[in-house]
Amino acid sequence: MTHPDEEWDSIRKHPPGILRLYLTQVIWLAALPAVCTFYGTTRTGWSLPGSEHVVRLTEGSAMVMSVLAWLAILAGVGVMGAFVQWMSETFGSKPTMAQSIAFSCYTAFPLFLAGLCGLVPSIWLAIVAGTIGASWSAWLLYTGLPVFMRIPKEQGFVYASSVLCIGLVVLVSLMITTVILWSMGAGPEYVQVL
Repeated sequence: MTHPDEEWDSIRKHPPGILRLYLTQVIWLAALPAVCTFYGTTRTGWSLPGSEHVVRLTEGSAMVMSVLAWLAILAGVGVMGAFVQWMSETFGSKPTMAQSIAFSCYTAFPLFLAGLCGLVPSIWLAIVAGTIGASWSAWLLYTGLPVFMRIPKEQGFVYASSVLCIGLVVLVSLMITTVILWSMGAGPEYVQVL
């Protein structure tokens, strides 16, 4: 995160295998927002404006939602890696699937860190942390993709914009899936604490 150009080149030259990448990094990074949000919503809770009551989720409800969020993040990293690889031939680069998944994982690292704000559920904290995490990830994407794929910066801008658009489609798909799961009974169950 302090010298990404050198790291992108190193990741390109020595990518971990997909299984190793998932078992040693992705599952733990994806668990960070899920675990923090589980803790924050079941232990810390939040207050609604104009109310003195603290609202929390039941542990069972929060557990289901945290596990589903964790699985969605794991799938999202893989899907984004697959799209990065799929589009690479258009731009004259041929990374392996492991390289592409590693790129998507490391690009999303600031978003994983933003998941720490789940320890203290607050809409404003989530907005600030999410904005910082998304901006940092976008910077890593736009500056890192040309270096990682070894393509000219002009092509890298178009490629990164395409990856970003696909990321937004994946995000909207996850949101739709969440709404469907909530309507099927996997939604939150609240508890008010005086």
